[in-house]
Amino acid sequence: MPDKINPNELCNRFRGYYPVVIDVETGGFNAKTDGLLEIAAITLKMDEQGWLKPDNTLHFHVDPFEGANLEPAALEFTGIDPTNPLRGAVSEYEALHAIFKMVRKGMKDANCNRAIIVAHNANFDHSFVMAAAERAGLKRNPFHPFATFDTAALSGLVLGQTILAKACITAGIPFDSKLAHGALYDTNRTSLLFCELVNRWKKLGGWPLPTP
Repeated sequence: MPDKINPNELCNRFRGYYPVVIDVETGGFNAKTDGLLEIAAITLKMDEQGWLKPDNTLHFHVDPFEGANLEPAALEFTGIDPTNPLRGAVSEYEALHAIFKMVRKGMKDANCNRAIIVAHNANFDHSFVMAAAERAGLKRNPFHPFATFDTAALSGLVLGQTILAKACITAGIPFDSKLAHGALYDTNRTSLLFCELVNRWKKLGGWPLPTP
């Protein structure tokens, strides 16, 4: 008889997908024309009891690609000065190469076969990651080309809130608005929110699925 599937292994929780929480800060809304300025990624893990937790983190300030459009309103919103030498910015290639390497290792360790981006209003972050990876010529992109897990949609279902700050507060996760719109902070809060939503479903008896 085949071995019984362990529902407390990450590879079995999301149909083989390896969830990675991502947040980007940008110079506008168009992933093809506007600059990627900051990115953070947090991988996730499951403990022996099946509770989802944040794992490893990478964070980069990014130099906008040559010819990138930078909308003044977007820079004012994020507070990012792309010309500030103290940012320690790296190229899109360097940032994504490091993130993809971390993700591929995590996938291998967790026996997952594809990574999937978790983000708040995920289509935005996914589009910028994909566009930057294409510009950088990175062939081994571990992320699914179009599927995502969107914490805005999940929070709307579970918490009745779609704004990140309000969703976190409703879920009992502290949120400092003064630190918002920084990729590292927003990714950290989003990772805690996603874990809370997944774990809350488990606490309610929704996972593991009942056997027929």
